[in-house]
Amino acid sequence: MRIATWNVNSITARLPRLLPWLESSGTDVLCIQETKTNAEQFPSEQLRELGYESAVNATGRWNGVAVVSRVGLEDVVKGLPGDPGYEGVEEPRAVRATCGPVRVWSVYVPNGREVGHPHYAYKLQWFEALKAAVADDAAGSRPFAVLGDYNVAPTDDDVFDRSLFEGSTHVTGPERAALAALRETGLTDVVPRPLKYDHPFTYWDYRQLGFPKNRGMRIDLVYGNAPFAKAVTDAYVDRDERKGKGASDHAPVVVDLDV
Repeated sequence: MRIATWNVNSITARLPRLLPWLESSGTDVLCIQETKTNAEQFPSEQLRELGYESAVNATGRWNGVAVVSRVGLEDVVKGLPGDPGYEGVEEPRAVRATCGPVRVWSVYVPNGREVGHPHYAYKLQWFEALKAAVADDAAGSRPFAVLGDYNVAPTDDDVFDRSLFEGSTHVTGPERAALAALRETGLTDVVPRPLKYDHPFTYWDYRQLGFPKNRGMRIDLVYGNAPFAKAVTDAYVDRDERKGKGASDHAPVVVDLDV
């Protein structure tokens, strides 16, 4: 079974790449972030033609998440229980579903914007809510994973130059502590480092030749519980999908399971 996560940075813009990628990669379940559309505009019909069902939590031009599966899609829950909301609004940042033998969450953690900004506090509160919401599944006997764009680099090795991020979000102590607390529910990072290259980044800014210069970050993560981690046979970042015209600024992260 092949499961992947991909921040597509607009499902509409990325559809000409997404559909052939699903076919060529043999992905069974894809967790999508940053759809930047509402549920009605999500390309469910085009995906259905390829054999995929869709569970979508999206309300407009910002944020939005989905799970698409060709191995079943059951027990869909949209949203994050205990979501703190931002400025009184619960944003579409989480959706979960059972796909065959595996339970997955697709999450798009708030960016945080700047240290000290209200959005930064919201990010940390959102992490707390996520930790509480996943605890039971994380400790359970069924393979379970939380996949998505976490907007946090777990270690200094997960950014191209730590010194350039001093005082910025994505690398601060409180954000990394929030990741560590999430792992304490029984989750582990199932994508090994290093992979086939020294720095398996997943995101490269469009500006200043970020990708050609490999000025990237590893912020798209797959956190699985013990049964999920035990079933992993391979994992990789599909860097090729970040190349060329019309690419997202994130690359897919792919995990193979023997379940």
